[in-house]
Amino acid sequence: MIAGLITIIVLLVIRLPSVTAVRPNLPEHVVLPDGLTAEAVTFGRGWIAVVTDTEEILILDAETGALRQRVAIGGT
Repeated sequence: MIAGLITIIVLLVIRLPSVTAVRPNLPEHVVLPDGLTAEAVTFGRGWIAVVTDTEEILILDAETGALRQRVAIGGT
């Protein structure tokens, strides 16, 4: 039973991805304003939503990359 538990733990460590943060890839024509960094990206029909490192969401045009809307994420 101990060998089985050790095997499961070893397999989890080997198979799970590392904890390092991976930045999402944006299309080449999309340039974030003011040197912001993308934390998450969602693609919709005709738009791209980018969550930035400054706690805001940018809604961009999917074809041109132009900024459509900027939404602040409320905090305390």
